[in-house]
Amino acid sequence: MATPVLPPVAVTPVSSLEKHEDADKEKVAFDEPPVVANVIPVDHGKDLYDEDDASVDPVYKAKANVLGDAFQEIGMGRYQWYLFYLTGFGWFSDNLWPVVTGLLLPPTINEFGYQGAWLKFAQALGSLVGCAFWGVSSDIWGRRWAFNLTLFITGVFAMAAGASPNAVALCSLVAAWSVGVGGNLPVDSAVFLEFIPPSHQYLLTVLSIWWAFGQLVGSLVAWPLFAKFSCASAADCPRESNQGWRYFLYAMGGLMTLLFFLRFAVFHLHESPKFLMGRGRDAEAVEVVRAVARFNGTESSLTLDMLQNCERLARKDRARKEKGTGVRARLARALSTMSGGHVKALFATPKLAFSTTILIIIWALIGLAFPLYNGFIPLFLATRGADFGDGSINITYRNQVILSVVGLPGALIAGWMVDLPYLGRKGTLATSTIITGVFLFAATTARSSNALLGWNCGYSVTSNIMYGVLYAISPELFPAKDRGTGSALVSSANHLFGALAPIVAIYANLSTSVPIYVAGACFIVGGLLAFLLPFEPRGKASI
Repeated sequence: MATPVLPPVAVTPVSSLEKHEDADKEKVAFDEPPVVANVIPVDHGKDLYDEDDASVDPVYKAKANVLGDAFQEIGMGRYQWYLFYLTGFGWFSDNLWPVVTGLLLPPTINEFGYQGAWLKFAQALGSLVGCAFWGVSSDIWGRRWAFNLTLFITGVFAMAAGASPNAVALCSLVAAWSVGVGGNLPVDSAVFLEFIPPSHQYLLTVLSIWWAFGQLVGSLVAWPLFAKFSCASAADCPRESNQGWRYFLYAMGGLMTLLFFLRFAVFHLHESPKFLMGRGRDAEAVEVVRAVARFNGTESSLTLDMLQNCERLARKDRARKEKGTGVRARLARALSTMSGGHVKALFATPKLAFSTTILIIIWALIGLAFPLYNGFIPLFLATRGADFGDGSINITYRNQVILSVVGLPGALIAGWMVDLPYLGRKGTLATSTIITGVFLFAATTARSSNALLGWNCGYSVTSNIMYGVLYAISPELFPAKDRGTGSALVSSANHLFGALAPIVAIYANLSTSVPIYVAGACFIVGGLLAFLLPFEPRGKASI
């Protein structure tokens, strides 16, 4: 799973900005994707929590609005479109690897004879650790290291898992690569959100098309490998006759290593200006904005005096407390994000408390429902297909590819729906989540393999819409000062309940429809709760 935005940290020296800028122009060569939604007016003078701003630092808020206006002036240029691709690798990885573990279940169960739910449990635990670790470490050593190392760690441990001699080794290495996977979205979503103009925040929803591509690529590569190099049953399944899943892990691990290389060696990522500003490095923040503008072939009118003027005005009202800049001070601040004061701020007013509570419950319900069904789809397809008389390996993975292809338009549909006046983020999230649950209940009525595939196709589209909106609305709904705490709360709820999914599967019996009923009910309840969210971030600038 993925998690909402966490605060960025790494610092790019000012003296290196122009040097990297020229190199960047030669290193990256991507085409700009077309705009897929209408740009709606953004209210730059008022943010979502103006009536509940007691916990928001007014100086930070003022400076963040100045930086937002600066990026609005620059517009959506080459630098931002390159980030669309490179941060998209995080979405790609975030869905690819849960799909990978699901695809591994049939062949590895045949070979090792273990209870497959433990593989998903190992993945959930690794993702939970990764989410927490990268959130804190990126606040100490810098976001750029996390931005690159998550893909590298995932690739290395995935390739090592291909040589697993038994189920214990496999589950251990799955947990290890999931530590890398868990850190993708906390970093990547923040990087993208803080470099794009406010008028293009809808693209954070569209980024989920990479999430759908992750499922598609995994399914396409697995299909021929598993069909040709897998045992037909557990009755006779020696290692030499069941190499397909191993080849698959070598291929996917190698792909992650290639994506790591593209991030690390082909593109230079500047540090987030909002982080630099928050650390008191206003001059460096201005230089980054100007460097991005030059990279885009334009100029920025942002000056250092514009940012410093915000602080001069604030001094007339109160003295500001200086914060330490050392590693020890950063660690103290990172650990303090879960302090009582920050948590209390998320519940400071009845309206804000209600919003935070609803978000936590929605993330928890989806955290249980999605892995409970999606993580076991190959196993469901194989067992139900056998009941219908067509549960061969080839048909099972063919159907998995079909589901992946059908789900691709989900992110584009979500990007269009979130800016519709009568839907917005909240309405799109609610309707897509409810319909996702309805499709699961409908799938239990299937009396043929094709009928089951049809219901699952509907589920694939709506679940991709749901996750596209969920990843975007969560960072938008938290106040800037306490966004890290809010992100930690919903992410923890998501991964904790995700770890419960394999346990439910163990005791509910995957050969029955009980896990499907549980997942469907969780989706429907989560969708109904989304209607109750008191804030609608459509048309509001994120700070």
